[in-house]
Amino acid sequence: MLCNGVFEGGGVKGIGLVGAVCAMEDAGYIFEDVAGTSAGSIVACLISAGFSGKEIKSKMMKLDFKRLRGHTTLTRLGFVGKALKLLSTNGIYSPDYLESWLDDLLAKKNISRFVHIKDKSKTRRSPYRFQAVASDLSNSRMLVLPRDLRNFGIVPDNFSLSKAVRMSISIPLYFEPYNLVDVDGKNHVIVDGGLLSNYPMWLLDTRRSIMPTFGFKFLSSNCDTVYCGDYYSINNSRDYAQALLRTSLDAHDKFYESLNRGDLERTIGISTIVHRGDKPHEIAAVDFGIDEAEMEELFNNGYNAAKNFLREWSFEDWKARYANPDIRLARGAGRLSRGRATI
Repeated sequence: MLCNGVFEGGGVKGIGLVGAVCAMEDAGYIFEDVAGTSAGSIVACLISAGFSGKEIKSKMMKLDFKRLRGHTTLTRLGFVGKALKLLSTNGIYSPDYLESWLDDLLAKKNISRFVHIKDKSKTRRSPYRFQAVASDLSNSRMLVLPRDLRNFGIVPDNFSLSKAVRMSISIPLYFEPYNLVDVDGKNHVIVDGGLLSNYPMWLLDTRRSIMPTFGFKFLSSNCDTVYCGDYYSINNSRDYAQALLRTSLDAHDKFYESLNRGDLERTIGISTIVHRGDKPHEIAAVDFGIDEAEMEELFNNGYNAAKNFLREWSFEDWKARYANPDIRLARGAGRLSRGRATI
């Protein structure tokens, strides 16, 4: 059974996405088009290159997450060194290690550029099996890669897959941003796509629902389903700062969900809670101290979430309710007019 997949960003939590992919494959699903942001772009990229979920798990379990910090002479000097590094490069750590790791994996499949995952024979919004989301700080706009590379005078076919992923995963201030020069010679600073769309379900939507598009999304610590309203009480300045960050990451995607009913019904929610010792622990995006047992538990969270989802899933039922985009948009508009949109 063919399907499309959209993968949310989540840093080191990405192994949970891989668990869900494995469950989908065990159930007989084959991914056709894939898209993702940040860590989700890593998983999507490897799927488009022909890696199975089990292969991706094997590679990720061997990944040295501590090296993702990409220490330099300055960052090893502690707080002062990190501050100097941030001031000089706009990012504390370098994502070179991750880019090199991804390059090496893709080379095993004789793949390196977007042309290698292109299929001209199929009618779709994009001829490329994989798309990633990044954020252009210089233009204050979202980038869909490889499509928007043309704005920089770059032929998408010739662009490196690993560099596209690097753009998508460059968490602002944490990782060094990527720099692109446009056709007018202006430099653009590119960072993590999660800043503008961390869960780009909209990217693979088409008017002809000939195959299902599944979304893979992480659940917040205070929610156990994708239908949770994500309410957070704001009682102090720390709560306020966290709410600002959450809103910048999630508002666009939640607005889209409010207009296009049916997204939550095709979304697989993955718990990020694991056990650290005897206590439950929520894995954060930059929890690079995650150990093998925690990674395995997070993988199992994803596997079980997808397995349980598929028990109730019916593509025919979903199409009957939501496949007509005009009906979906009308329903969404009705929700907005009644003031019940989740934004």
